[in-house]
Amino acid sequence: MRKLVLFAHISLDGFAADSNASLGFLSYNQELQQFADELVKTVGAPIYGKNTYQLMAGYWPTVLANPAASQSELDHAQWVEQIPKIVFSTTLPSANWHNTTLIKDNVVDKVNQLKQQPGKDLVIFGSPGLAKSFMKLGLIDEYKLTLHPIILGEGISLFDSHTPMNKLRLLESKTLGSGVVTVHYTGR
Repeated sequence: MRKLVLFAHISLDGFAADSNASLGFLSYNQELQQFADELVKTVGAPIYGKNTYQLMAGYWPTVLANPAASQSELDHAQWVEQIPKIVFSTTLPSANWHNTTLIKDNVVDKVNQLKQQPGKDLVIFGSPGLAKSFMKLGLIDEYKLTLHPIILGEGISLFDSHTPMNKLRLLESKTLGSGVVTVHYTGR
């Protein structure tokens, strides 16, 4: 059975983006890139909320035609272009990016059906609004977070007062040279 995994970068105070919805606060370097590359190997289908989907669909296809793109960027762009993608939104009229399925309703049933399919894990990339909704529904099986050594003070929160209590068990953690701490928890 596949798991639903939340992968997110967060600040020390729990923000997944700053107040401008930017990830400019990330301590992104080669070591963190290697961590992300390893995580991508576990993904059977990326899961997005509307906003993250629109950002990804607007960016990654352009990388394929960019002669200045690095090999790493091209590799990821090719991967994300080909892999089956799932976007959850009640307001998005369509999802036209290659190999994308749009789910608008019956979320719990459809997520459970996806989990029953063979293959690698379903991974939510960022998408804090969707992640909060899925936490409330008890759908997330594991959390893979990168905790960045910065306090933003404000921004887009990954957790809020409506996030239900969920006692987690640490599976793995690692401190990177930049001060980023990677944590992998299971909620089951």
